[in-house]
Amino acid sequence: MPSRATKIVVTLGPASSDPAMLEKMIAAGVNVVRMNFSHGKAEDHIKTAALVREAAQRVGREVAIMADLQGPKIRVGKFADGKVQLIPGEKFILDASCTEPGDIKGVGLDYKELPRDLKAGDVLLLNDGLIVLTVDAVRGEEIHTRVKVGGELSNNKGINKQGGGLTAPALTSKDMDDIKTAMSFQADYVAVSFPKNATDMEMARQLCNVAAAPYKHKPGLIAKIERAEAIPNLDEILRVSDGIMVARGDLAIEVGNAVVPALQKRMIKMARAADKLVITATQMMESMILNPVPTRAEVSDVANAVLDGTDAVMLSAETAVGRYPLETVEEMAKICVEAEKAEYRELEADFTGKTFGRIDQSIAMGALFTAHHLGAKAIVALTDSGSTPLWMSRHDIRVPIYALTPRLATQRKMALYRNVRPLLMDTSVDRDSALAQAEDHLLRRLIVQSGDVYAITCGEPMGAPGGTNMLKICRVA
Repeated sequence: MPSRATKIVVTLGPASSDPAMLEKMIAAGVNVVRMNFSHGKAEDHIKTAALVREAAQRVGREVAIMADLQGPKIRVGKFADGKVQLIPGEKFILDASCTEPGDIKGVGLDYKELPRDLKAGDVLLLNDGLIVLTVDAVRGEEIHTRVKVGGELSNNKGINKQGGGLTAPALTSKDMDDIKTAMSFQADYVAVSFPKNATDMEMARQLCNVAAAPYKHKPGLIAKIERAEAIPNLDEILRVSDGIMVARGDLAIEVGNAVVPALQKRMIKMARAADKLVITATQMMESMILNPVPTRAEVSDVANAVLDGTDAVMLSAETAVGRYPLETVEEMAKICVEAEKAEYRELEADFTGKTFGRIDQSIAMGALFTAHHLGAKAIVALTDSGSTPLWMSRHDIRVPIYALTPRLATQRKMALYRNVRPLLMDTSVDRDSALAQAEDHLLRRLIVQSGDVYAITCGEPMGAPGGTNMLKICRVA
């Protein structure tokens, strides 16, 4: 398999939960497995996590597990016939007090606070924006609307407000229970749905740390940017998160489809500048749910995210319920590899006017600069926490970064870092032994051979977190 810097996140579902299929997908290049907590019970997720760990072990590659929280359910209730056909110009009532099945005149709501969030003139988008309702009036618990764009509306379809502004909290009581479940199997990342600001992410962090404490575990936190209100707060959300997900589905419904491509580029740039991770998601290979090959537009979409510097590209329904989960992963991996061959901008531009206050960060930047100019075959980072490889991975460089760590949790977390290949190695030995072991790792994997140059970073004393203070340039004998 060609060397690939961009990572692939896949969503598990009926199409991909079979152990044999999981093994094939991991072997084909999956780096992170997303477990969607909108579906399934706690015991299902615990069982699935065990299946993922076992499949990865059999393939001989560690993958990260990302638990994706459901967030607030802002949905219509159920219909007596399972669905209705809404006609443009007709009236339709959304009733928060209704407990009976709905019909052509109206339906109940999962989110009972919706009437408080709306006023006459507001526009509601249902079923991923396919149905549009204009609010005529709010009378008590009833929202009186007129159908602007009609179509089939079935049970439990989602509701968005154009322009955002719904007050639903990012974390529900179900999410709090799901965090406990995710920490019981030490999920490497937790994706938080619909955060509006830093406070939402800080609350999620606190809940995760408390739930993970008995296991001496600390997950990474990914903020899913899918609310209009999150856009002005991107800087503060990034500051308190480990990364963001460009969740283009709900975001496009709230801000409009045309706004999203430029927003995506901006978010990727902001995340990299802040030394944070970024995942690009939603409909990347949508046609492959039913077809064995992607459209040209989908190929361009994936390639553009790679060229912008995203850490990972994500598959949702394509691998959860699609007909071709394995083929989709293989196609995506090919696109990433080809896009990465494109010309990079000069590395020097990343260092212009930058100052580094920390020794470990300066060493990381020094390794990049030196490896780039010497034509090194690899950069090796001996790391406990994964910080040094993360900083290195924020800059475009053709030299692969091998992160050697004694901690399994760090190895798995680094599976999401662009251009970082995480490997497990005991670095608690003395410096010279560790350096010799690192070179042996590279030789055994045919990454370097006699005469090749590589750069290596580590800390003295060995094993002290945040202690990277040494850069050594080596030539293989």
